[in-house]
Amino acid sequence: MPIRVAQIGTGNVGVHALKALITNPEFELTGVWVSSDAKAGKDAAELAGLDTPTGVSATTDLQQILDAKPDCVVYTALADNRLVEALDDFRRILEAGINVAGSSAVFLQYPWQVLPAEMLTPLEEAAKAGNASLFVNGIDPGFANDLLPLALAGTCQSIQQIRCMEIVDYATYDSAAVMFDVMGFGKPMDDVPMLLQPGVLSLAWGSVVRQLAAGLGLELDSVEQSHVRVPAPEDFTISAGDITKGTAAALRFEVRGMVDGQPAVVLEHVTRLRDDLCPDWPQPAQPGGSYRVEVTGEPSYALDLCLSSPNGDHNHAGLVATAMRVVNAVPAVVAAEPGIRTTLDLPLVTGRGLYARP
Repeated sequence: MPIRVAQIGTGNVGVHALKALITNPEFELTGVWVSSDAKAGKDAAELAGLDTPTGVSATTDLQQILDAKPDCVVYTALADNRLVEALDDFRRILEAGINVAGSSAVFLQYPWQVLPAEMLTPLEEAAKAGNASLFVNGIDPGFANDLLPLALAGTCQSIQQIRCMEIVDYATYDSAAVMFDVMGFGKPMDDVPMLLQPGVLSLAWGSVVRQLAAGLGLELDSVEQSHVRVPAPEDFTISAGDITKGTAAALRFEVRGMVDGQPAVVLEHVTRLRDDLCPDWPQPAQPGGSYRVEVTGEPSYALDLCLSSPNGDHNHAGLVATAMRVVNAVPAVVAAEPGIRTTLDLPLVTGRGLYARP
């Protein structure tokens, strides 16, 4: 019996999730929510770039999605610039008795001691009332900084530090809202974007360091953050738009979980819009970008994760990976105990049934 699933959001991540929900016989698509009137009424197959109609039309009405009573929704709608609305969406879905597997809001990867009680408690109460579970993950925050480092940690005798790094050229990331409004690229250097407002880095990626600490059985003394921005040396263009000379073109930040004055778990991002910017910063293991896990201990590890795809570059591969981390977890989320679930709670998702002959 297939799992009845609805898709919420059909953007950069959602389009890949939707395609998987349509083509994988393990799922039955019950509905698609979209944010724009231009997409409303279109068949799900058209939105996913598939030829065979599904008979499921997109809607802007969340209540229609709930009325179809899916077992789970895959939530990939952008939450960074509509946080209050996204959290209310989760509350409504959970209260309706519907499980959620999502790629946003990212701090829900592990929200305890990250979210204030007034934001977290309504979700926990809704999950309890609806007997439903919520799992948020992806690649970063996601499996690149929970599944992979914790697997390595499980083979150590002792650990002094775990550092998770994203080292990526974002030039081909085609989302103006994320690139300009959230991250502040192309903005004057004295402009403070959403991501760099006080406490936001620790909110967005505090879930990463808190979950790593929980996996290690550590009680953190504090979570600290820092960042550096570098201006563009000249005018140039990226997929999301134009970058003017002197505006922000590279960003490096850290979120550190501290124990006895030492950084025990660290999340670091090194983000460029051109590969020739900031040559002294850490370099990726492959052109375009990679993810790195460094475990300092006995033994120590350095793991480079290099994404690629026959259908696009590293950023395309990352979007697919984000979508599929969530979609492939749906059966485990449906089977999970009610509440906010994390990678520490779910069984290993192995890719069962995904083999495709070359």
